[in-house]
Amino acid sequence: MSRFIEIVEVGPRDGLQNERALLEVDQKVEFIRRLEAAGARRMETVSFVNAKRVPQMAGAEEVSAALPKDAAKSRIGLVLNMRGWDRAVAAGCDEANVVVCATDGFGIRNQGASVAEQAKALADIAEKRAAEGGPPISVTFSVAFGCPFDGEVSEGQVVALARDAAALGVAEIALADTIGVADPWTVRRRVEAVRKVAGDIPLRLHFHDTRNTGLANAFAGIEAGVTILDASCGGLGGCPFAPEATGNIGTEDLVYMLERGGYETGYDLAALIETARWVSGLLGKPPAASVSRAGGFPK
Repeated sequence: MSRFIEIVEVGPRDGLQNERALLEVDQKVEFIRRLEAAGARRMETVSFVNAKRVPQMAGAEEVSAALPKDAAKSRIGLVLNMRGWDRAVAAGCDEANVVVCATDGFGIRNQGASVAEQAKALADIAEKRAAEGGPPISVTFSVAFGCPFDGEVSEGQVVALARDAAALGVAEIALADTIGVADPWTVRRRVEAVRKVAGDIPLRLHFHDTRNTGLANAFAGIEAGVTILDASCGGLGGCPFAPEATGNIGTEDLVYMLERGGYETGYDLAALIETARWVSGLLGKPPAASVSRAGGFPK
């Protein structure tokens, strides 16, 4: 069981966007540097959104400028629309992760756009990239397992979105359980269904631990053949536009589970725990991730 599982660290973006405490640019950069020292090689470092709506994500250009290019690392910028894409290109992001909501209810509240409008934005971004160049594009389908406003999200809704994204030639497709409502059996079925329309495009999974099923869902995804998962150091995270939203699965929790099972992740667990405790101190709260509270094993 020496299979490598790639963990995309999302702490500096998804982890911070729902926190009351606002970190300064230098603190965000230090967080990123500590995570990279702990083994992160792909990371969502910034979000090109309106800072008036999400003040936690202010300073994206300054953070990006403070990170020297490194061929061994990929810094990802989150993008919602063409303006975000242009900012990501100008900032020199290594990847752009375009978010498309699976429901109108969440899309209008989160991004001010319907599903159809967001899908059109993705297509326009892909067209512009093909004509002018730019970083690789991945797409994340948020609320892919359930929406706080529209309720259940059908497999057909997600498959249709994935089919259209695959036709655009995106580099990666992610399914996000934005509000933590998925179960392992649904995860397996949804992965299998999306894979049928995604072809050779890699799949990534993004889980929140709102209802204590995050690691079980990660396990189900891996059993279904997915080798790329998002996680957030310290279990930080949540969405400002989703009621009762809580954090992502903790990077240290996922690393602990996988490496105890014989998988490889490339992360240093002790350094992750130290980083989780450090950033939690800045935010004035204890880490949500269990491993940062209990420590690794064996000691």
